[in-house]
Amino acid sequence: MRRGPVIESPANEAIPASVVAGLLDLLDQPILISDRSGRILQANTRGKKRLASDGFPFESNVNLFSDLLRISPSVIADRIEGGEHHIDSKFDCCGGVALARIQWLPEADWLVVRIEAVEKRAVQVQSQPTTTQHTVQELLQEREITYRNLLAAYLRLQEVNRQKTVFLASAAHELKTPLAVIKGYYDLLLSGSLGKLTDKQRDILQESKESCERLVRLVSMFLNYSALESGKLVLHLRENDLRDCLSELATRWHEAFVRKHVRLETILNTDIPIFKFDYQKVQQTVANLLDNSLKHTPAGGSVTFRAELHFWERRSAEEIQTQDRRRERIQHPNCIKVSVSDSGPGIASEHHQEIFEDFVRVDRTSSGMGLGLAIAKRLVQAHRGKIWVESEPRRGCTFTFLLPIDNV
Repeated sequence: MRRGPVIESPANEAIPASVVAGLLDLLDQPILISDRSGRILQANTRGKKRLASDGFPFESNVNLFSDLLRISPSVIADRIEGGEHHIDSKFDCCGGVALARIQWLPEADWLVVRIEAVEKRAVQVQSQPTTTQHTVQELLQEREITYRNLLAAYLRLQEVNRQKTVFLASAAHELKTPLAVIKGYYDLLLSGSLGKLTDKQRDILQESKESCERLVRLVSMFLNYSALESGKLVLHLRENDLRDCLSELATRWHEAFVRKHVRLETILNTDIPIFKFDYQKVQQTVANLLDNSLKHTPAGGSVTFRAELHFWERRSAEEIQTQDRRRERIQHPNCIKVSVSDSGPGIASEHHQEIFEDFVRVDRTSSGMGLGLAIAKRLVQAHRGKIWVESEPRRGCTFTFLLPIDNV
């Protein structure tokens, strides 16, 4: 009876017979694979010829042990249970004596039988004493070694990534204090407390102060990234007014937009309720989005900053069980939708996902380290929200995130 196209191991893993046959045909000896009962599962070309020469076609229901080797299958099973993984047994065939070398593969509980002529084996031992035969067992061992090498390489990469994060945090901490002092002196000079400034001096100091502020934001971004990367992010959820939070932020950014001649329009709905969120983390998220929009919007363009109530379709397992999904329900707002839209060059659709990854910059000519959107995404996700972008080339882009108002 012809066997099926696959061999099933005790772990119920279907192994294509063609793959096993291809491996076995590489060997220059008759190879037969059977289970403990002696049922032949697979054989290479030489093994099938050996069975045929002994009067047992491969397609027949021949038992490898009782019919060919004239050994009871229970004897083989007992010797395996006794701890023997390699069993040699001589048997008569074709008017002569042959040697059956039986090897047990514990991973699959298979028995691999190599049939050798006694005379041929003696010649091989004398002429090629160091020749190594590749067996199925050796192939399994090579796979295990490859897996361990890949795991070791992955762990090394993880350690390198951890060291990189520690270095960024240390460097940012060292830069934070002197930058704060420099910025303080700029403010003191520009206020006129140390003497009157000419218009040219004031312009130079103002430009220097802006460069210092960009560096301060970069250092702050590195500190936030290292905290997120090391898992030290802590949310301080308190009852806050989101309109006050965002209005304060818009006022703070107004001057930067004026200097670049970009119009900033802020639309905050009055029906936004007070709910629990981290005041500083939300401001940081929106600041990163405003900074990104300002950076990519040319002079004369506009940026719209909007916040409104929104219904976010989220179903828990309990809700699915108690309510019919096809039944219409009143959609009560359950989150705040915050969006920042600009009139910049836009982002191609193939980059909509990767721009939220660490150190990714679609526009290589722009400044920055590619961390602003990555940090914004992690902060939004920490609030159990979600963030995405909608954009087309030459049509600007809109970054939107949702904040659940039922955070506890």
